Amino acid sequence: MLDDLTTAVPSPASWPAAYPKGYAVVDVETTGLARDDRIISAAVYRLDARGEVEDHWYSTVNPERDPGPVWIHGLTSEALEGAPLFQDIAEEFTTRLEGRVLVAHNAVFDWQMIAREYARAKREAPVRQRLCTIALSKELGLPLPNHKLESLAAHFGVVQQRAHHALDDARVLAEAFRPSLRAAAESGVRLPLLECRPLTEWSDRPAPRIGQQAGYGGYGPSSWRPARKRPACPYPNPGRYEAGGRLRQGMRVAFSGDTSVERDLLEDRATEAGLHVATSLSRLTSLLVTNDPDSGTSKVVKARQFGTPVVDEAAFGQLLADVEPASEG
Repeated sequence: MLDDLTTAVPSPASWPAAYPKGYAVVDVETTGLARDDRIISAAVYRLDARGEVEDHWYSTVNPERDPGPVWIHGLTSEALEGAPLFQDIAEEFTTRLEGRVLVAHNAVFDWQMIAREYARAKREAPVRQRLCTIALSKELGLPLPNHKLESLAAHFGVVQQRAHHALDDARVLAEAFRPSLRAAAESGVRLPLLECRPLTEWSDRPAPRIGQQAGYGGYGPSSWRPARKRPACPYPNPGRYEAGGRLRQGMRVAFSGDTSVERDLLEDRATEAGLHVATSLSRLTSLLVTNDPDSGTSKVVKARQFGTPVVDEAAFGQLLADVEPASEG
């Protein structure tokens, strides 16, 4: 087990009263990036209200299937065969997460993987808010060349020992989060907290079981993230959304950035309402949904260039409740 963090970071004399009372800095390694992939290792660093480390925990997890990209995480079928199932560590994991804000790098991914595992185990993930360190670095205006964990770590002089090992990734992130949190407190920055809505039920598609590692169960360096195909929208595009108006069936909707509701579910709702879910943004896009309109992502930049209307997730949810039917004929 790796040593606790020892670097001393001065704490501001005053601390924002609205800040959370504790954090769980999390990293999970997985069999892949798709919705049916599984967690194979998890680590948590518990931090107090001011970012001081309380303890840390790590466990491998038997995914009951092929481990996926072994060349990335290094965990083979043999290494995972005797590991506990997620349902066996769920209680301990709950103890580590409960009552705290989940902190992760690209937090929506870690949160979704955790929420799904709890749902499979017929439990509810004990997380109500999450904080993405990518979003926090943007709020702080850190001069990073990109938003990789290694760049954030380098900015704060944190040395990575074992990349893509859950415990070391969590340690690195915790060590980079501490000065970030203090900088935010000193500047009175509002933390970019997002709501977490746990899943209550789940069903998996059949997947390669652990031990069927030949050919990585059909996985390869360029194929282990399967695309999610949707049926074609049956309605013509009626044009752009107009502020204050209603969505109309056939409108092209694109999404960008982190969302409180799992992205797959948001897209499913949009599709069911008769909207065309677009994976990219063009001059034909009717609406962009993003909680971070200043993010600088390619979709946000194009939306500005094209004059595409932009709304946040909450407003989009309200619009979905009253979608106008497509024009007949």
